[in-house]
Amino acid sequence: MLTRAGRLAAACVLAAVMPAAGVIGQAPASAQGIGQQVRAAELPELQEIDVPAAWRVTKGAGVTVAVLDTGVDSGVPDLVGSVTTGPDYTLGADPPGYQPPHLHGTYIASLIAGHGSGPGRAGGVIGVAPEARILSVRVILDDQEPGFAVYNENASYADAIPDGIRYAVSHGASVINMSLGSTVATRDMRLAIADAISHNVVVVAAAGNSGTARGGFTPYSYPASFTGVISVAAVGATGVRASFSDRNASVVISGPGVNVVGAGPGGEYLTADGTSPASAFVAGVAALIRSKYPGLSPALVTQALTDSARHRPPGGYSPGTGFGEVDAAAALAAAGRLAGQPAAPGLAASAHFGAGPLPGPIQVVHRDYTKILTLGAVALAAALGFVLALVLMVLQIRRGRAGRAPRGEAGTPGHDAKAAET
Repeated sequence: MLTRAGRLAAACVLAAVMPAAGVIGQAPASAQGIGQQVRAAELPELQEIDVPAAWRVTKGAGVTVAVLDTGVDSGVPDLVGSVTTGPDYTLGADPPGYQPPHLHGTYIASLIAGHGSGPGRAGGVIGVAPEARILSVRVILDDQEPGFAVYNENASYADAIPDGIRYAVSHGASVINMSLGSTVATRDMRLAIADAISHNVVVVAAAGNSGTARGGFTPYSYPASFTGVISVAAVGATGVRASFSDRNASVVISGPGVNVVGAGPGGEYLTADGTSPASAFVAGVAALIRSKYPGLSPALVTQALTDSARHRPPGGYSPGTGFGEVDAAAALAAAGRLAGQPAAPGLAASAHFGAGPLPGPIQVVHRDYTKILTLGAVALAAALGFVLALVLMVLQIRRGRAGRAPRGEAGTPGHDAKAAET
């Protein structure tokens, strides 16, 4: 797994969550053969989340997805013509003249908006929203870059991600994807995300890959855990949480994240596990929603995703997979309902949405009755103690008044005593 250590001065860990990757299979004799092999290997993930059905309605035209990552190779066959390159907020970390590989960022961009390659674009990687555009903003380094340690240890790069968010907002991004994370929540990043959401931008981020680091719940990862961000966990082919995927209450939804095929720089194709590809899949679905319903707010886009999720966990929610696994076609149908429009043709009969009532509220799956009774007893004792103290205070006040003689009585310097003195 490619682990991006954060600024050591802030004692944080920032993970660009992608594992070690390699060219898939044995390379066929031609580029066309490679492309066909890649497409065949990629289709299961797209079919798992019902993307082909969603394409009957939209393929993401008119939407710009900002990919805040290690940069995107805009010349790869599956992305050529679809990428706008923004600023590099990591400048100066690598030595002069060094050309970054743009490994992780290219991979993520291809899953969101790859349009395929070869004759009829029938080969190569096709993303969830193949007609969307990518705005690439470089905010982190791949961990094999020579400037990796410099970037991590230099406080001057602390604002790279918030600056990237603001740039994306001011340059027309409708969706922002951040397949990265840190255990430290910075104020500037929080403010930048709040600004993005206030400007009607949908923000998606990877939940993190520390699921096996310790038992039980894993630490919160940022930006995924900030309010308003769609935090994405990773699942396997059957919708079960991948063992590496973070498990905590910030998780909103999940997406395919095991053995996912994507494009790499220089025409190479890669496979990866991680919440990075899962986040990219969800960002692609958000782009489809925004293409069909551009006025839908970030909160309603999130609701469309969660209302329509497949593989919903018992009780409706799980900190491991959120409200379930994203479903592209069902999410579009849900978005249409939220936008007050009839379901688009081809979506109304979805097997995962629209055929019955919406899922009910989240169920409580565990109650600690011992703790409930203990806390209830403590609260009752505190209430009785307060009442008793109040009664004692009233009695004390009344005793004080009863023991005080009025002015003018014997033993007090009343009016008669003063008159006798004169």
